Amino acid sequence: MTQTATTSRAAPALRKAAKPKAHRWTPWVYLAAPLALLVAFTYIPVASMLSYSLTDWDGVSPDSTFVGLDNYAQLFTRPELFGVFFVSLYYLAASVLQIGLALYFATVLSFNVRFRNLFKGILFFPYLINGVAIAFVFLYFFQQGGTLDTVLRFAGVDTQFLWLGDPDLVNVSLAGVSVWRFMGLNFVLFLGAIQSIQPQLYEAAELDGANRWHVFRHLIVPGIKPIISLSVILAVAGSLSVFEIPFVITGGAGESKTFVIQTIKLAFQFNKTGLASAAAVVLLAVVLLVTWIQRRLVPDERNDLV
Repeated sequence: MTQTATTSRAAPALRKAAKPKAHRWTPWVYLAAPLALLVAFTYIPVASMLSYSLTDWDGVSPDSTFVGLDNYAQLFTRPELFGVFFVSLYYLAASVLQIGLALYFATVLSFNVRFRNLFKGILFFPYLINGVAIAFVFLYFFQQGGTLDTVLRFAGVDTQFLWLGDPDLVNVSLAGVSVWRFMGLNFVLFLGAIQSIQPQLYEAAELDGANRWHVFRHLIVPGIKPIISLSVILAVAGSLSVFEIPFVITGGAGESKTFVIQTIKLAFQFNKTGLASAAAVVLLAVVLLVTWIQRRLVPDERNDLV
């Protein structure tokens, strides 16, 4: 009887000791496929890009010559190559406006407003449209005598602006398109974060006599701080890597050439794949640096309001 009881007590301990050994590799079995895809389509291409950036490869010839950091020296010493980075400032300013508008609409529509579901759909709909289709729509929208000029004439404004031909207006016009297209994404992120705040907090704020501004400042903004931080990271990365809208609308002509458009032209139009790879490495480094600085300034911390 005693031996049977001892055996019964020892059996669970033996199973518990054997279980980790049997299931130790189970997570890696599930992770094997995604890790293989990540290595094959992310890390290996990045390593290849780094190696290409140290050569003068033209993208076609099987031979290439090692040039060291010469490609990087060209990027930082030739203003026509690195100067296009400043075009991103227009899109960065547009991103600030975009985040502000998205946060405003998300806050307003988080309360009980008539037709709020309709307005939610209207705000999010542009993000669902293909970027190339949007570019073609706004190509005709900004043409001289096109939709925008027609609307302005109906409003009594006689304009002769070249929205896509004036160097002082082209980037403002294109950045405005990005605001219209991507505001829906930030709007949905903010709205979901606002709705995740516990309703009891809103009720407590109302009992304390807080108005909408107080609720926004002391309840909503602290509660969605991680989402705002994420939106800022996406905005900075997006403003540095703008491509499809200016490429389709203007082809990068005039002052509308972005850093990504120039990189693609270096690789496929001028056959300077080594220099284009160096430009891509610089872009990646700038995005990572900005993201690191932003994360240091705004740490990713959990904000519990309860």
